[in-house]
Amino acid sequence: MLRKIVEINEDKCTGCGLCISACHEGALQLVNGKARLVSDAYCDGLGACLPECPAGAISIVEREAAAFDEEAVKKHMETQALQPETLACGCPGSSVRVLEKSQDCSCSSGTPVASQLGQWPCQIKLVPVNAPFLDNADLLIAADCSAYAYANFHQDFMKNRITLIGCPKLDNVDYAEKLTQMFRLHTIKSITVARMTVPCCGSLVNMVRQAVVNSGKDIALNVVTINTDGKVLAG
Repeated sequence: MLRKIVEINEDKCTGCGLCISACHEGALQLVNGKARLVSDAYCDGLGACLPECPAGAISIVEREAAAFDEEAVKKHMETQALQPETLACGCPGSSVRVLEKSQDCSCSSGTPVASQLGQWPCQIKLVPVNAPFLDNADLLIAADCSAYAYANFHQDFMKNRITLIGCPKLDNVDYAEKLTQMFRLHTIKSITVARMTVPCCGSLVNMVRQAVVNSGKDIALNVVTINTDGKVLAG
């Protein structure tokens, strides 16, 4: 049948994996470092993955394709859920590799770099919802790995912000409820979410967005995506 369906430009695809977590039908997978449509029957053609692709590699085309099969999607997702995790994160971004770094260093003067952490604790799980430092705060909600990947994280992201960190994969908790309480109890001026490109980081963004909606407040939200080589892909 002729219908709308996702198409991926492999030349543009960087293999970041952001589209994988955005596809709720499991129609996309990383194969040899590139996003691939694994089955026409799994793709509903709505394009939820499009806005997540920083490289503009995904489009919706109209072509002959098998009909979207909701029952097949259900079975596919059940099978995926039973697959054992072979990597610590359970996602393509945790594959082991050495990151090549430049020998140049802008810190050659030997001057100590001051920490920009403005409060304690900083773990989302440990911060009380009524913590006074949340009042009138510009929040940075950061994935645990982001500060290790991005060399100038303190100056570029943490400075003049209250920093909350967490990993939804390792913490195995939904932060949305606690963040909702924080946003309701305090006047939050802005929120910046710093996430990694790995798919499991997408749930951190979703939790923050859900908390903003649940709080009933209009809070400016910006999402910054950092690659494993320390480059900012979107923000």
